[in-house]
Amino acid sequence: MSFVKRNTVLSSPRAGLTPSAPQQQQPKQETQLAPGLRPSPTDGRLTTSTGTASLDQLLAGHGGLPLGTCLLVEEQGTTDFSGILLRYYAAEGLVQGHQVHAVAFPPEWRHQLPGLASPDKKSKSASPAPAPEEKMKIAWRYESLGNNANAGASARGDSGAPFCHSFDLSKRLASSESKGTLNPISVGGSPSLDRKSVGTASPLKMLLKQLRAKLESSGSNAIHRLVVPSLLSPTLYPPGCAQPSEVLQFLHGLRALLRLYSTQLTAIITFPTSLFPRSSGLVRWIEILCDGVVELIPLPARLGAAPPPPSRSDPKANEQPQGMFKVYTLPVYHEKGGGGAESGQFRENLSFSLSASKGLVIKPYSLPPMLEDEQEKPSAAPKKDGLDF
Repeated sequence: MSFVKRNTVLSSPRAGLTPSAPQQQQPKQETQLAPGLRPSPTDGRLTTSTGTASLDQLLAGHGGLPLGTCLLVEEQGTTDFSGILLRYYAAEGLVQGHQVHAVAFPPEWRHQLPGLASPDKKSKSASPAPAPEEKMKIAWRYESLGNNANAGASARGDSGAPFCHSFDLSKRLASSESKGTLNPISVGGSPSLDRKSVGTASPLKMLLKQLRAKLESSGSNAIHRLVVPSLLSPTLYPPGCAQPSEVLQFLHGLRALLRLYSTQLTAIITFPTSLFPRSSGLVRWIEILCDGVVELIPLPARLGAAPPPPSRSDPKANEQPQGMFKVYTLPVYHEKGGGGAESGQFRENLSFSLSASKGLVIKPYSLPPMLEDEQEKPSAAPKKDGLDF
């Protein structure tokens, strides 16, 4: 007959501890993230801002560009909206203290980057912070729809520093505001039509070697940004770079570097679809090798119509859509999917507008309201009572 009581847990005391002595919990060591980084709310990956708050909100729910990924920005026509996105991307990196590698740009390109926008003191003093009881009393899901365009400007990372700054195109980035370094990377010497000479010293392969050397020489905590403007454009790259064997090997090598330095490197590439249409097989392969693909389609201007002057009294007049914004693929968790790309948010009709103070703002496209004069226009031909034979 057993003398052990039932419902009693038998436990052997550890060495140096009595059964009644409570175990002391060790304090958790929190790792401080580098400036300009924060974890993704979707899967916890580290993300960085593109410098455009409305673009950060579209990247598969990550709230920024995940480290170890690249974004391909295609553009039709002769405009340079994608170049402005690159300037915001580079300016954000310099302000955050990152290393920015600019391809085919001279060192003087730093003076073309936009400067930090001055804080609007009037709006802060005129509209005080509402009390918690005075918040929007409609459905809770509409509470976060107040100001999506500037949501990233006020977002802050774990360290308390701003995650996405607001820039002003009318200003230039001062040296005191820049904490990072700008490393220009050349793409070779004079263009040559000889395939043999181009194959021996490919400028795209030399570009990858210089980028890899920069990554290896820097510390493990350094964050790098790669800026590739107008890929395969004949004004910036030699003609031999347009061969499929050259550009596809370059993108394969860049993808390998992004996966190898998945916590340090991001890249944004712009591509002119007016020179290389999306229907060609080469462009399709380029899109497959990139993690995210978006396209800017500027709206055609009316012939003979002058652009409206900017009005300070009516700021909504300056926010007219200047083009359509299409999203084809987004950075996901892995090659099989995930990361919020299946939510369907990017399937909406999106448009973009550009202003000096707010930058490039991406928002859902909506048709303007029809005016009363347009609804009640008299017909040009007069009506006749009878019939003409």
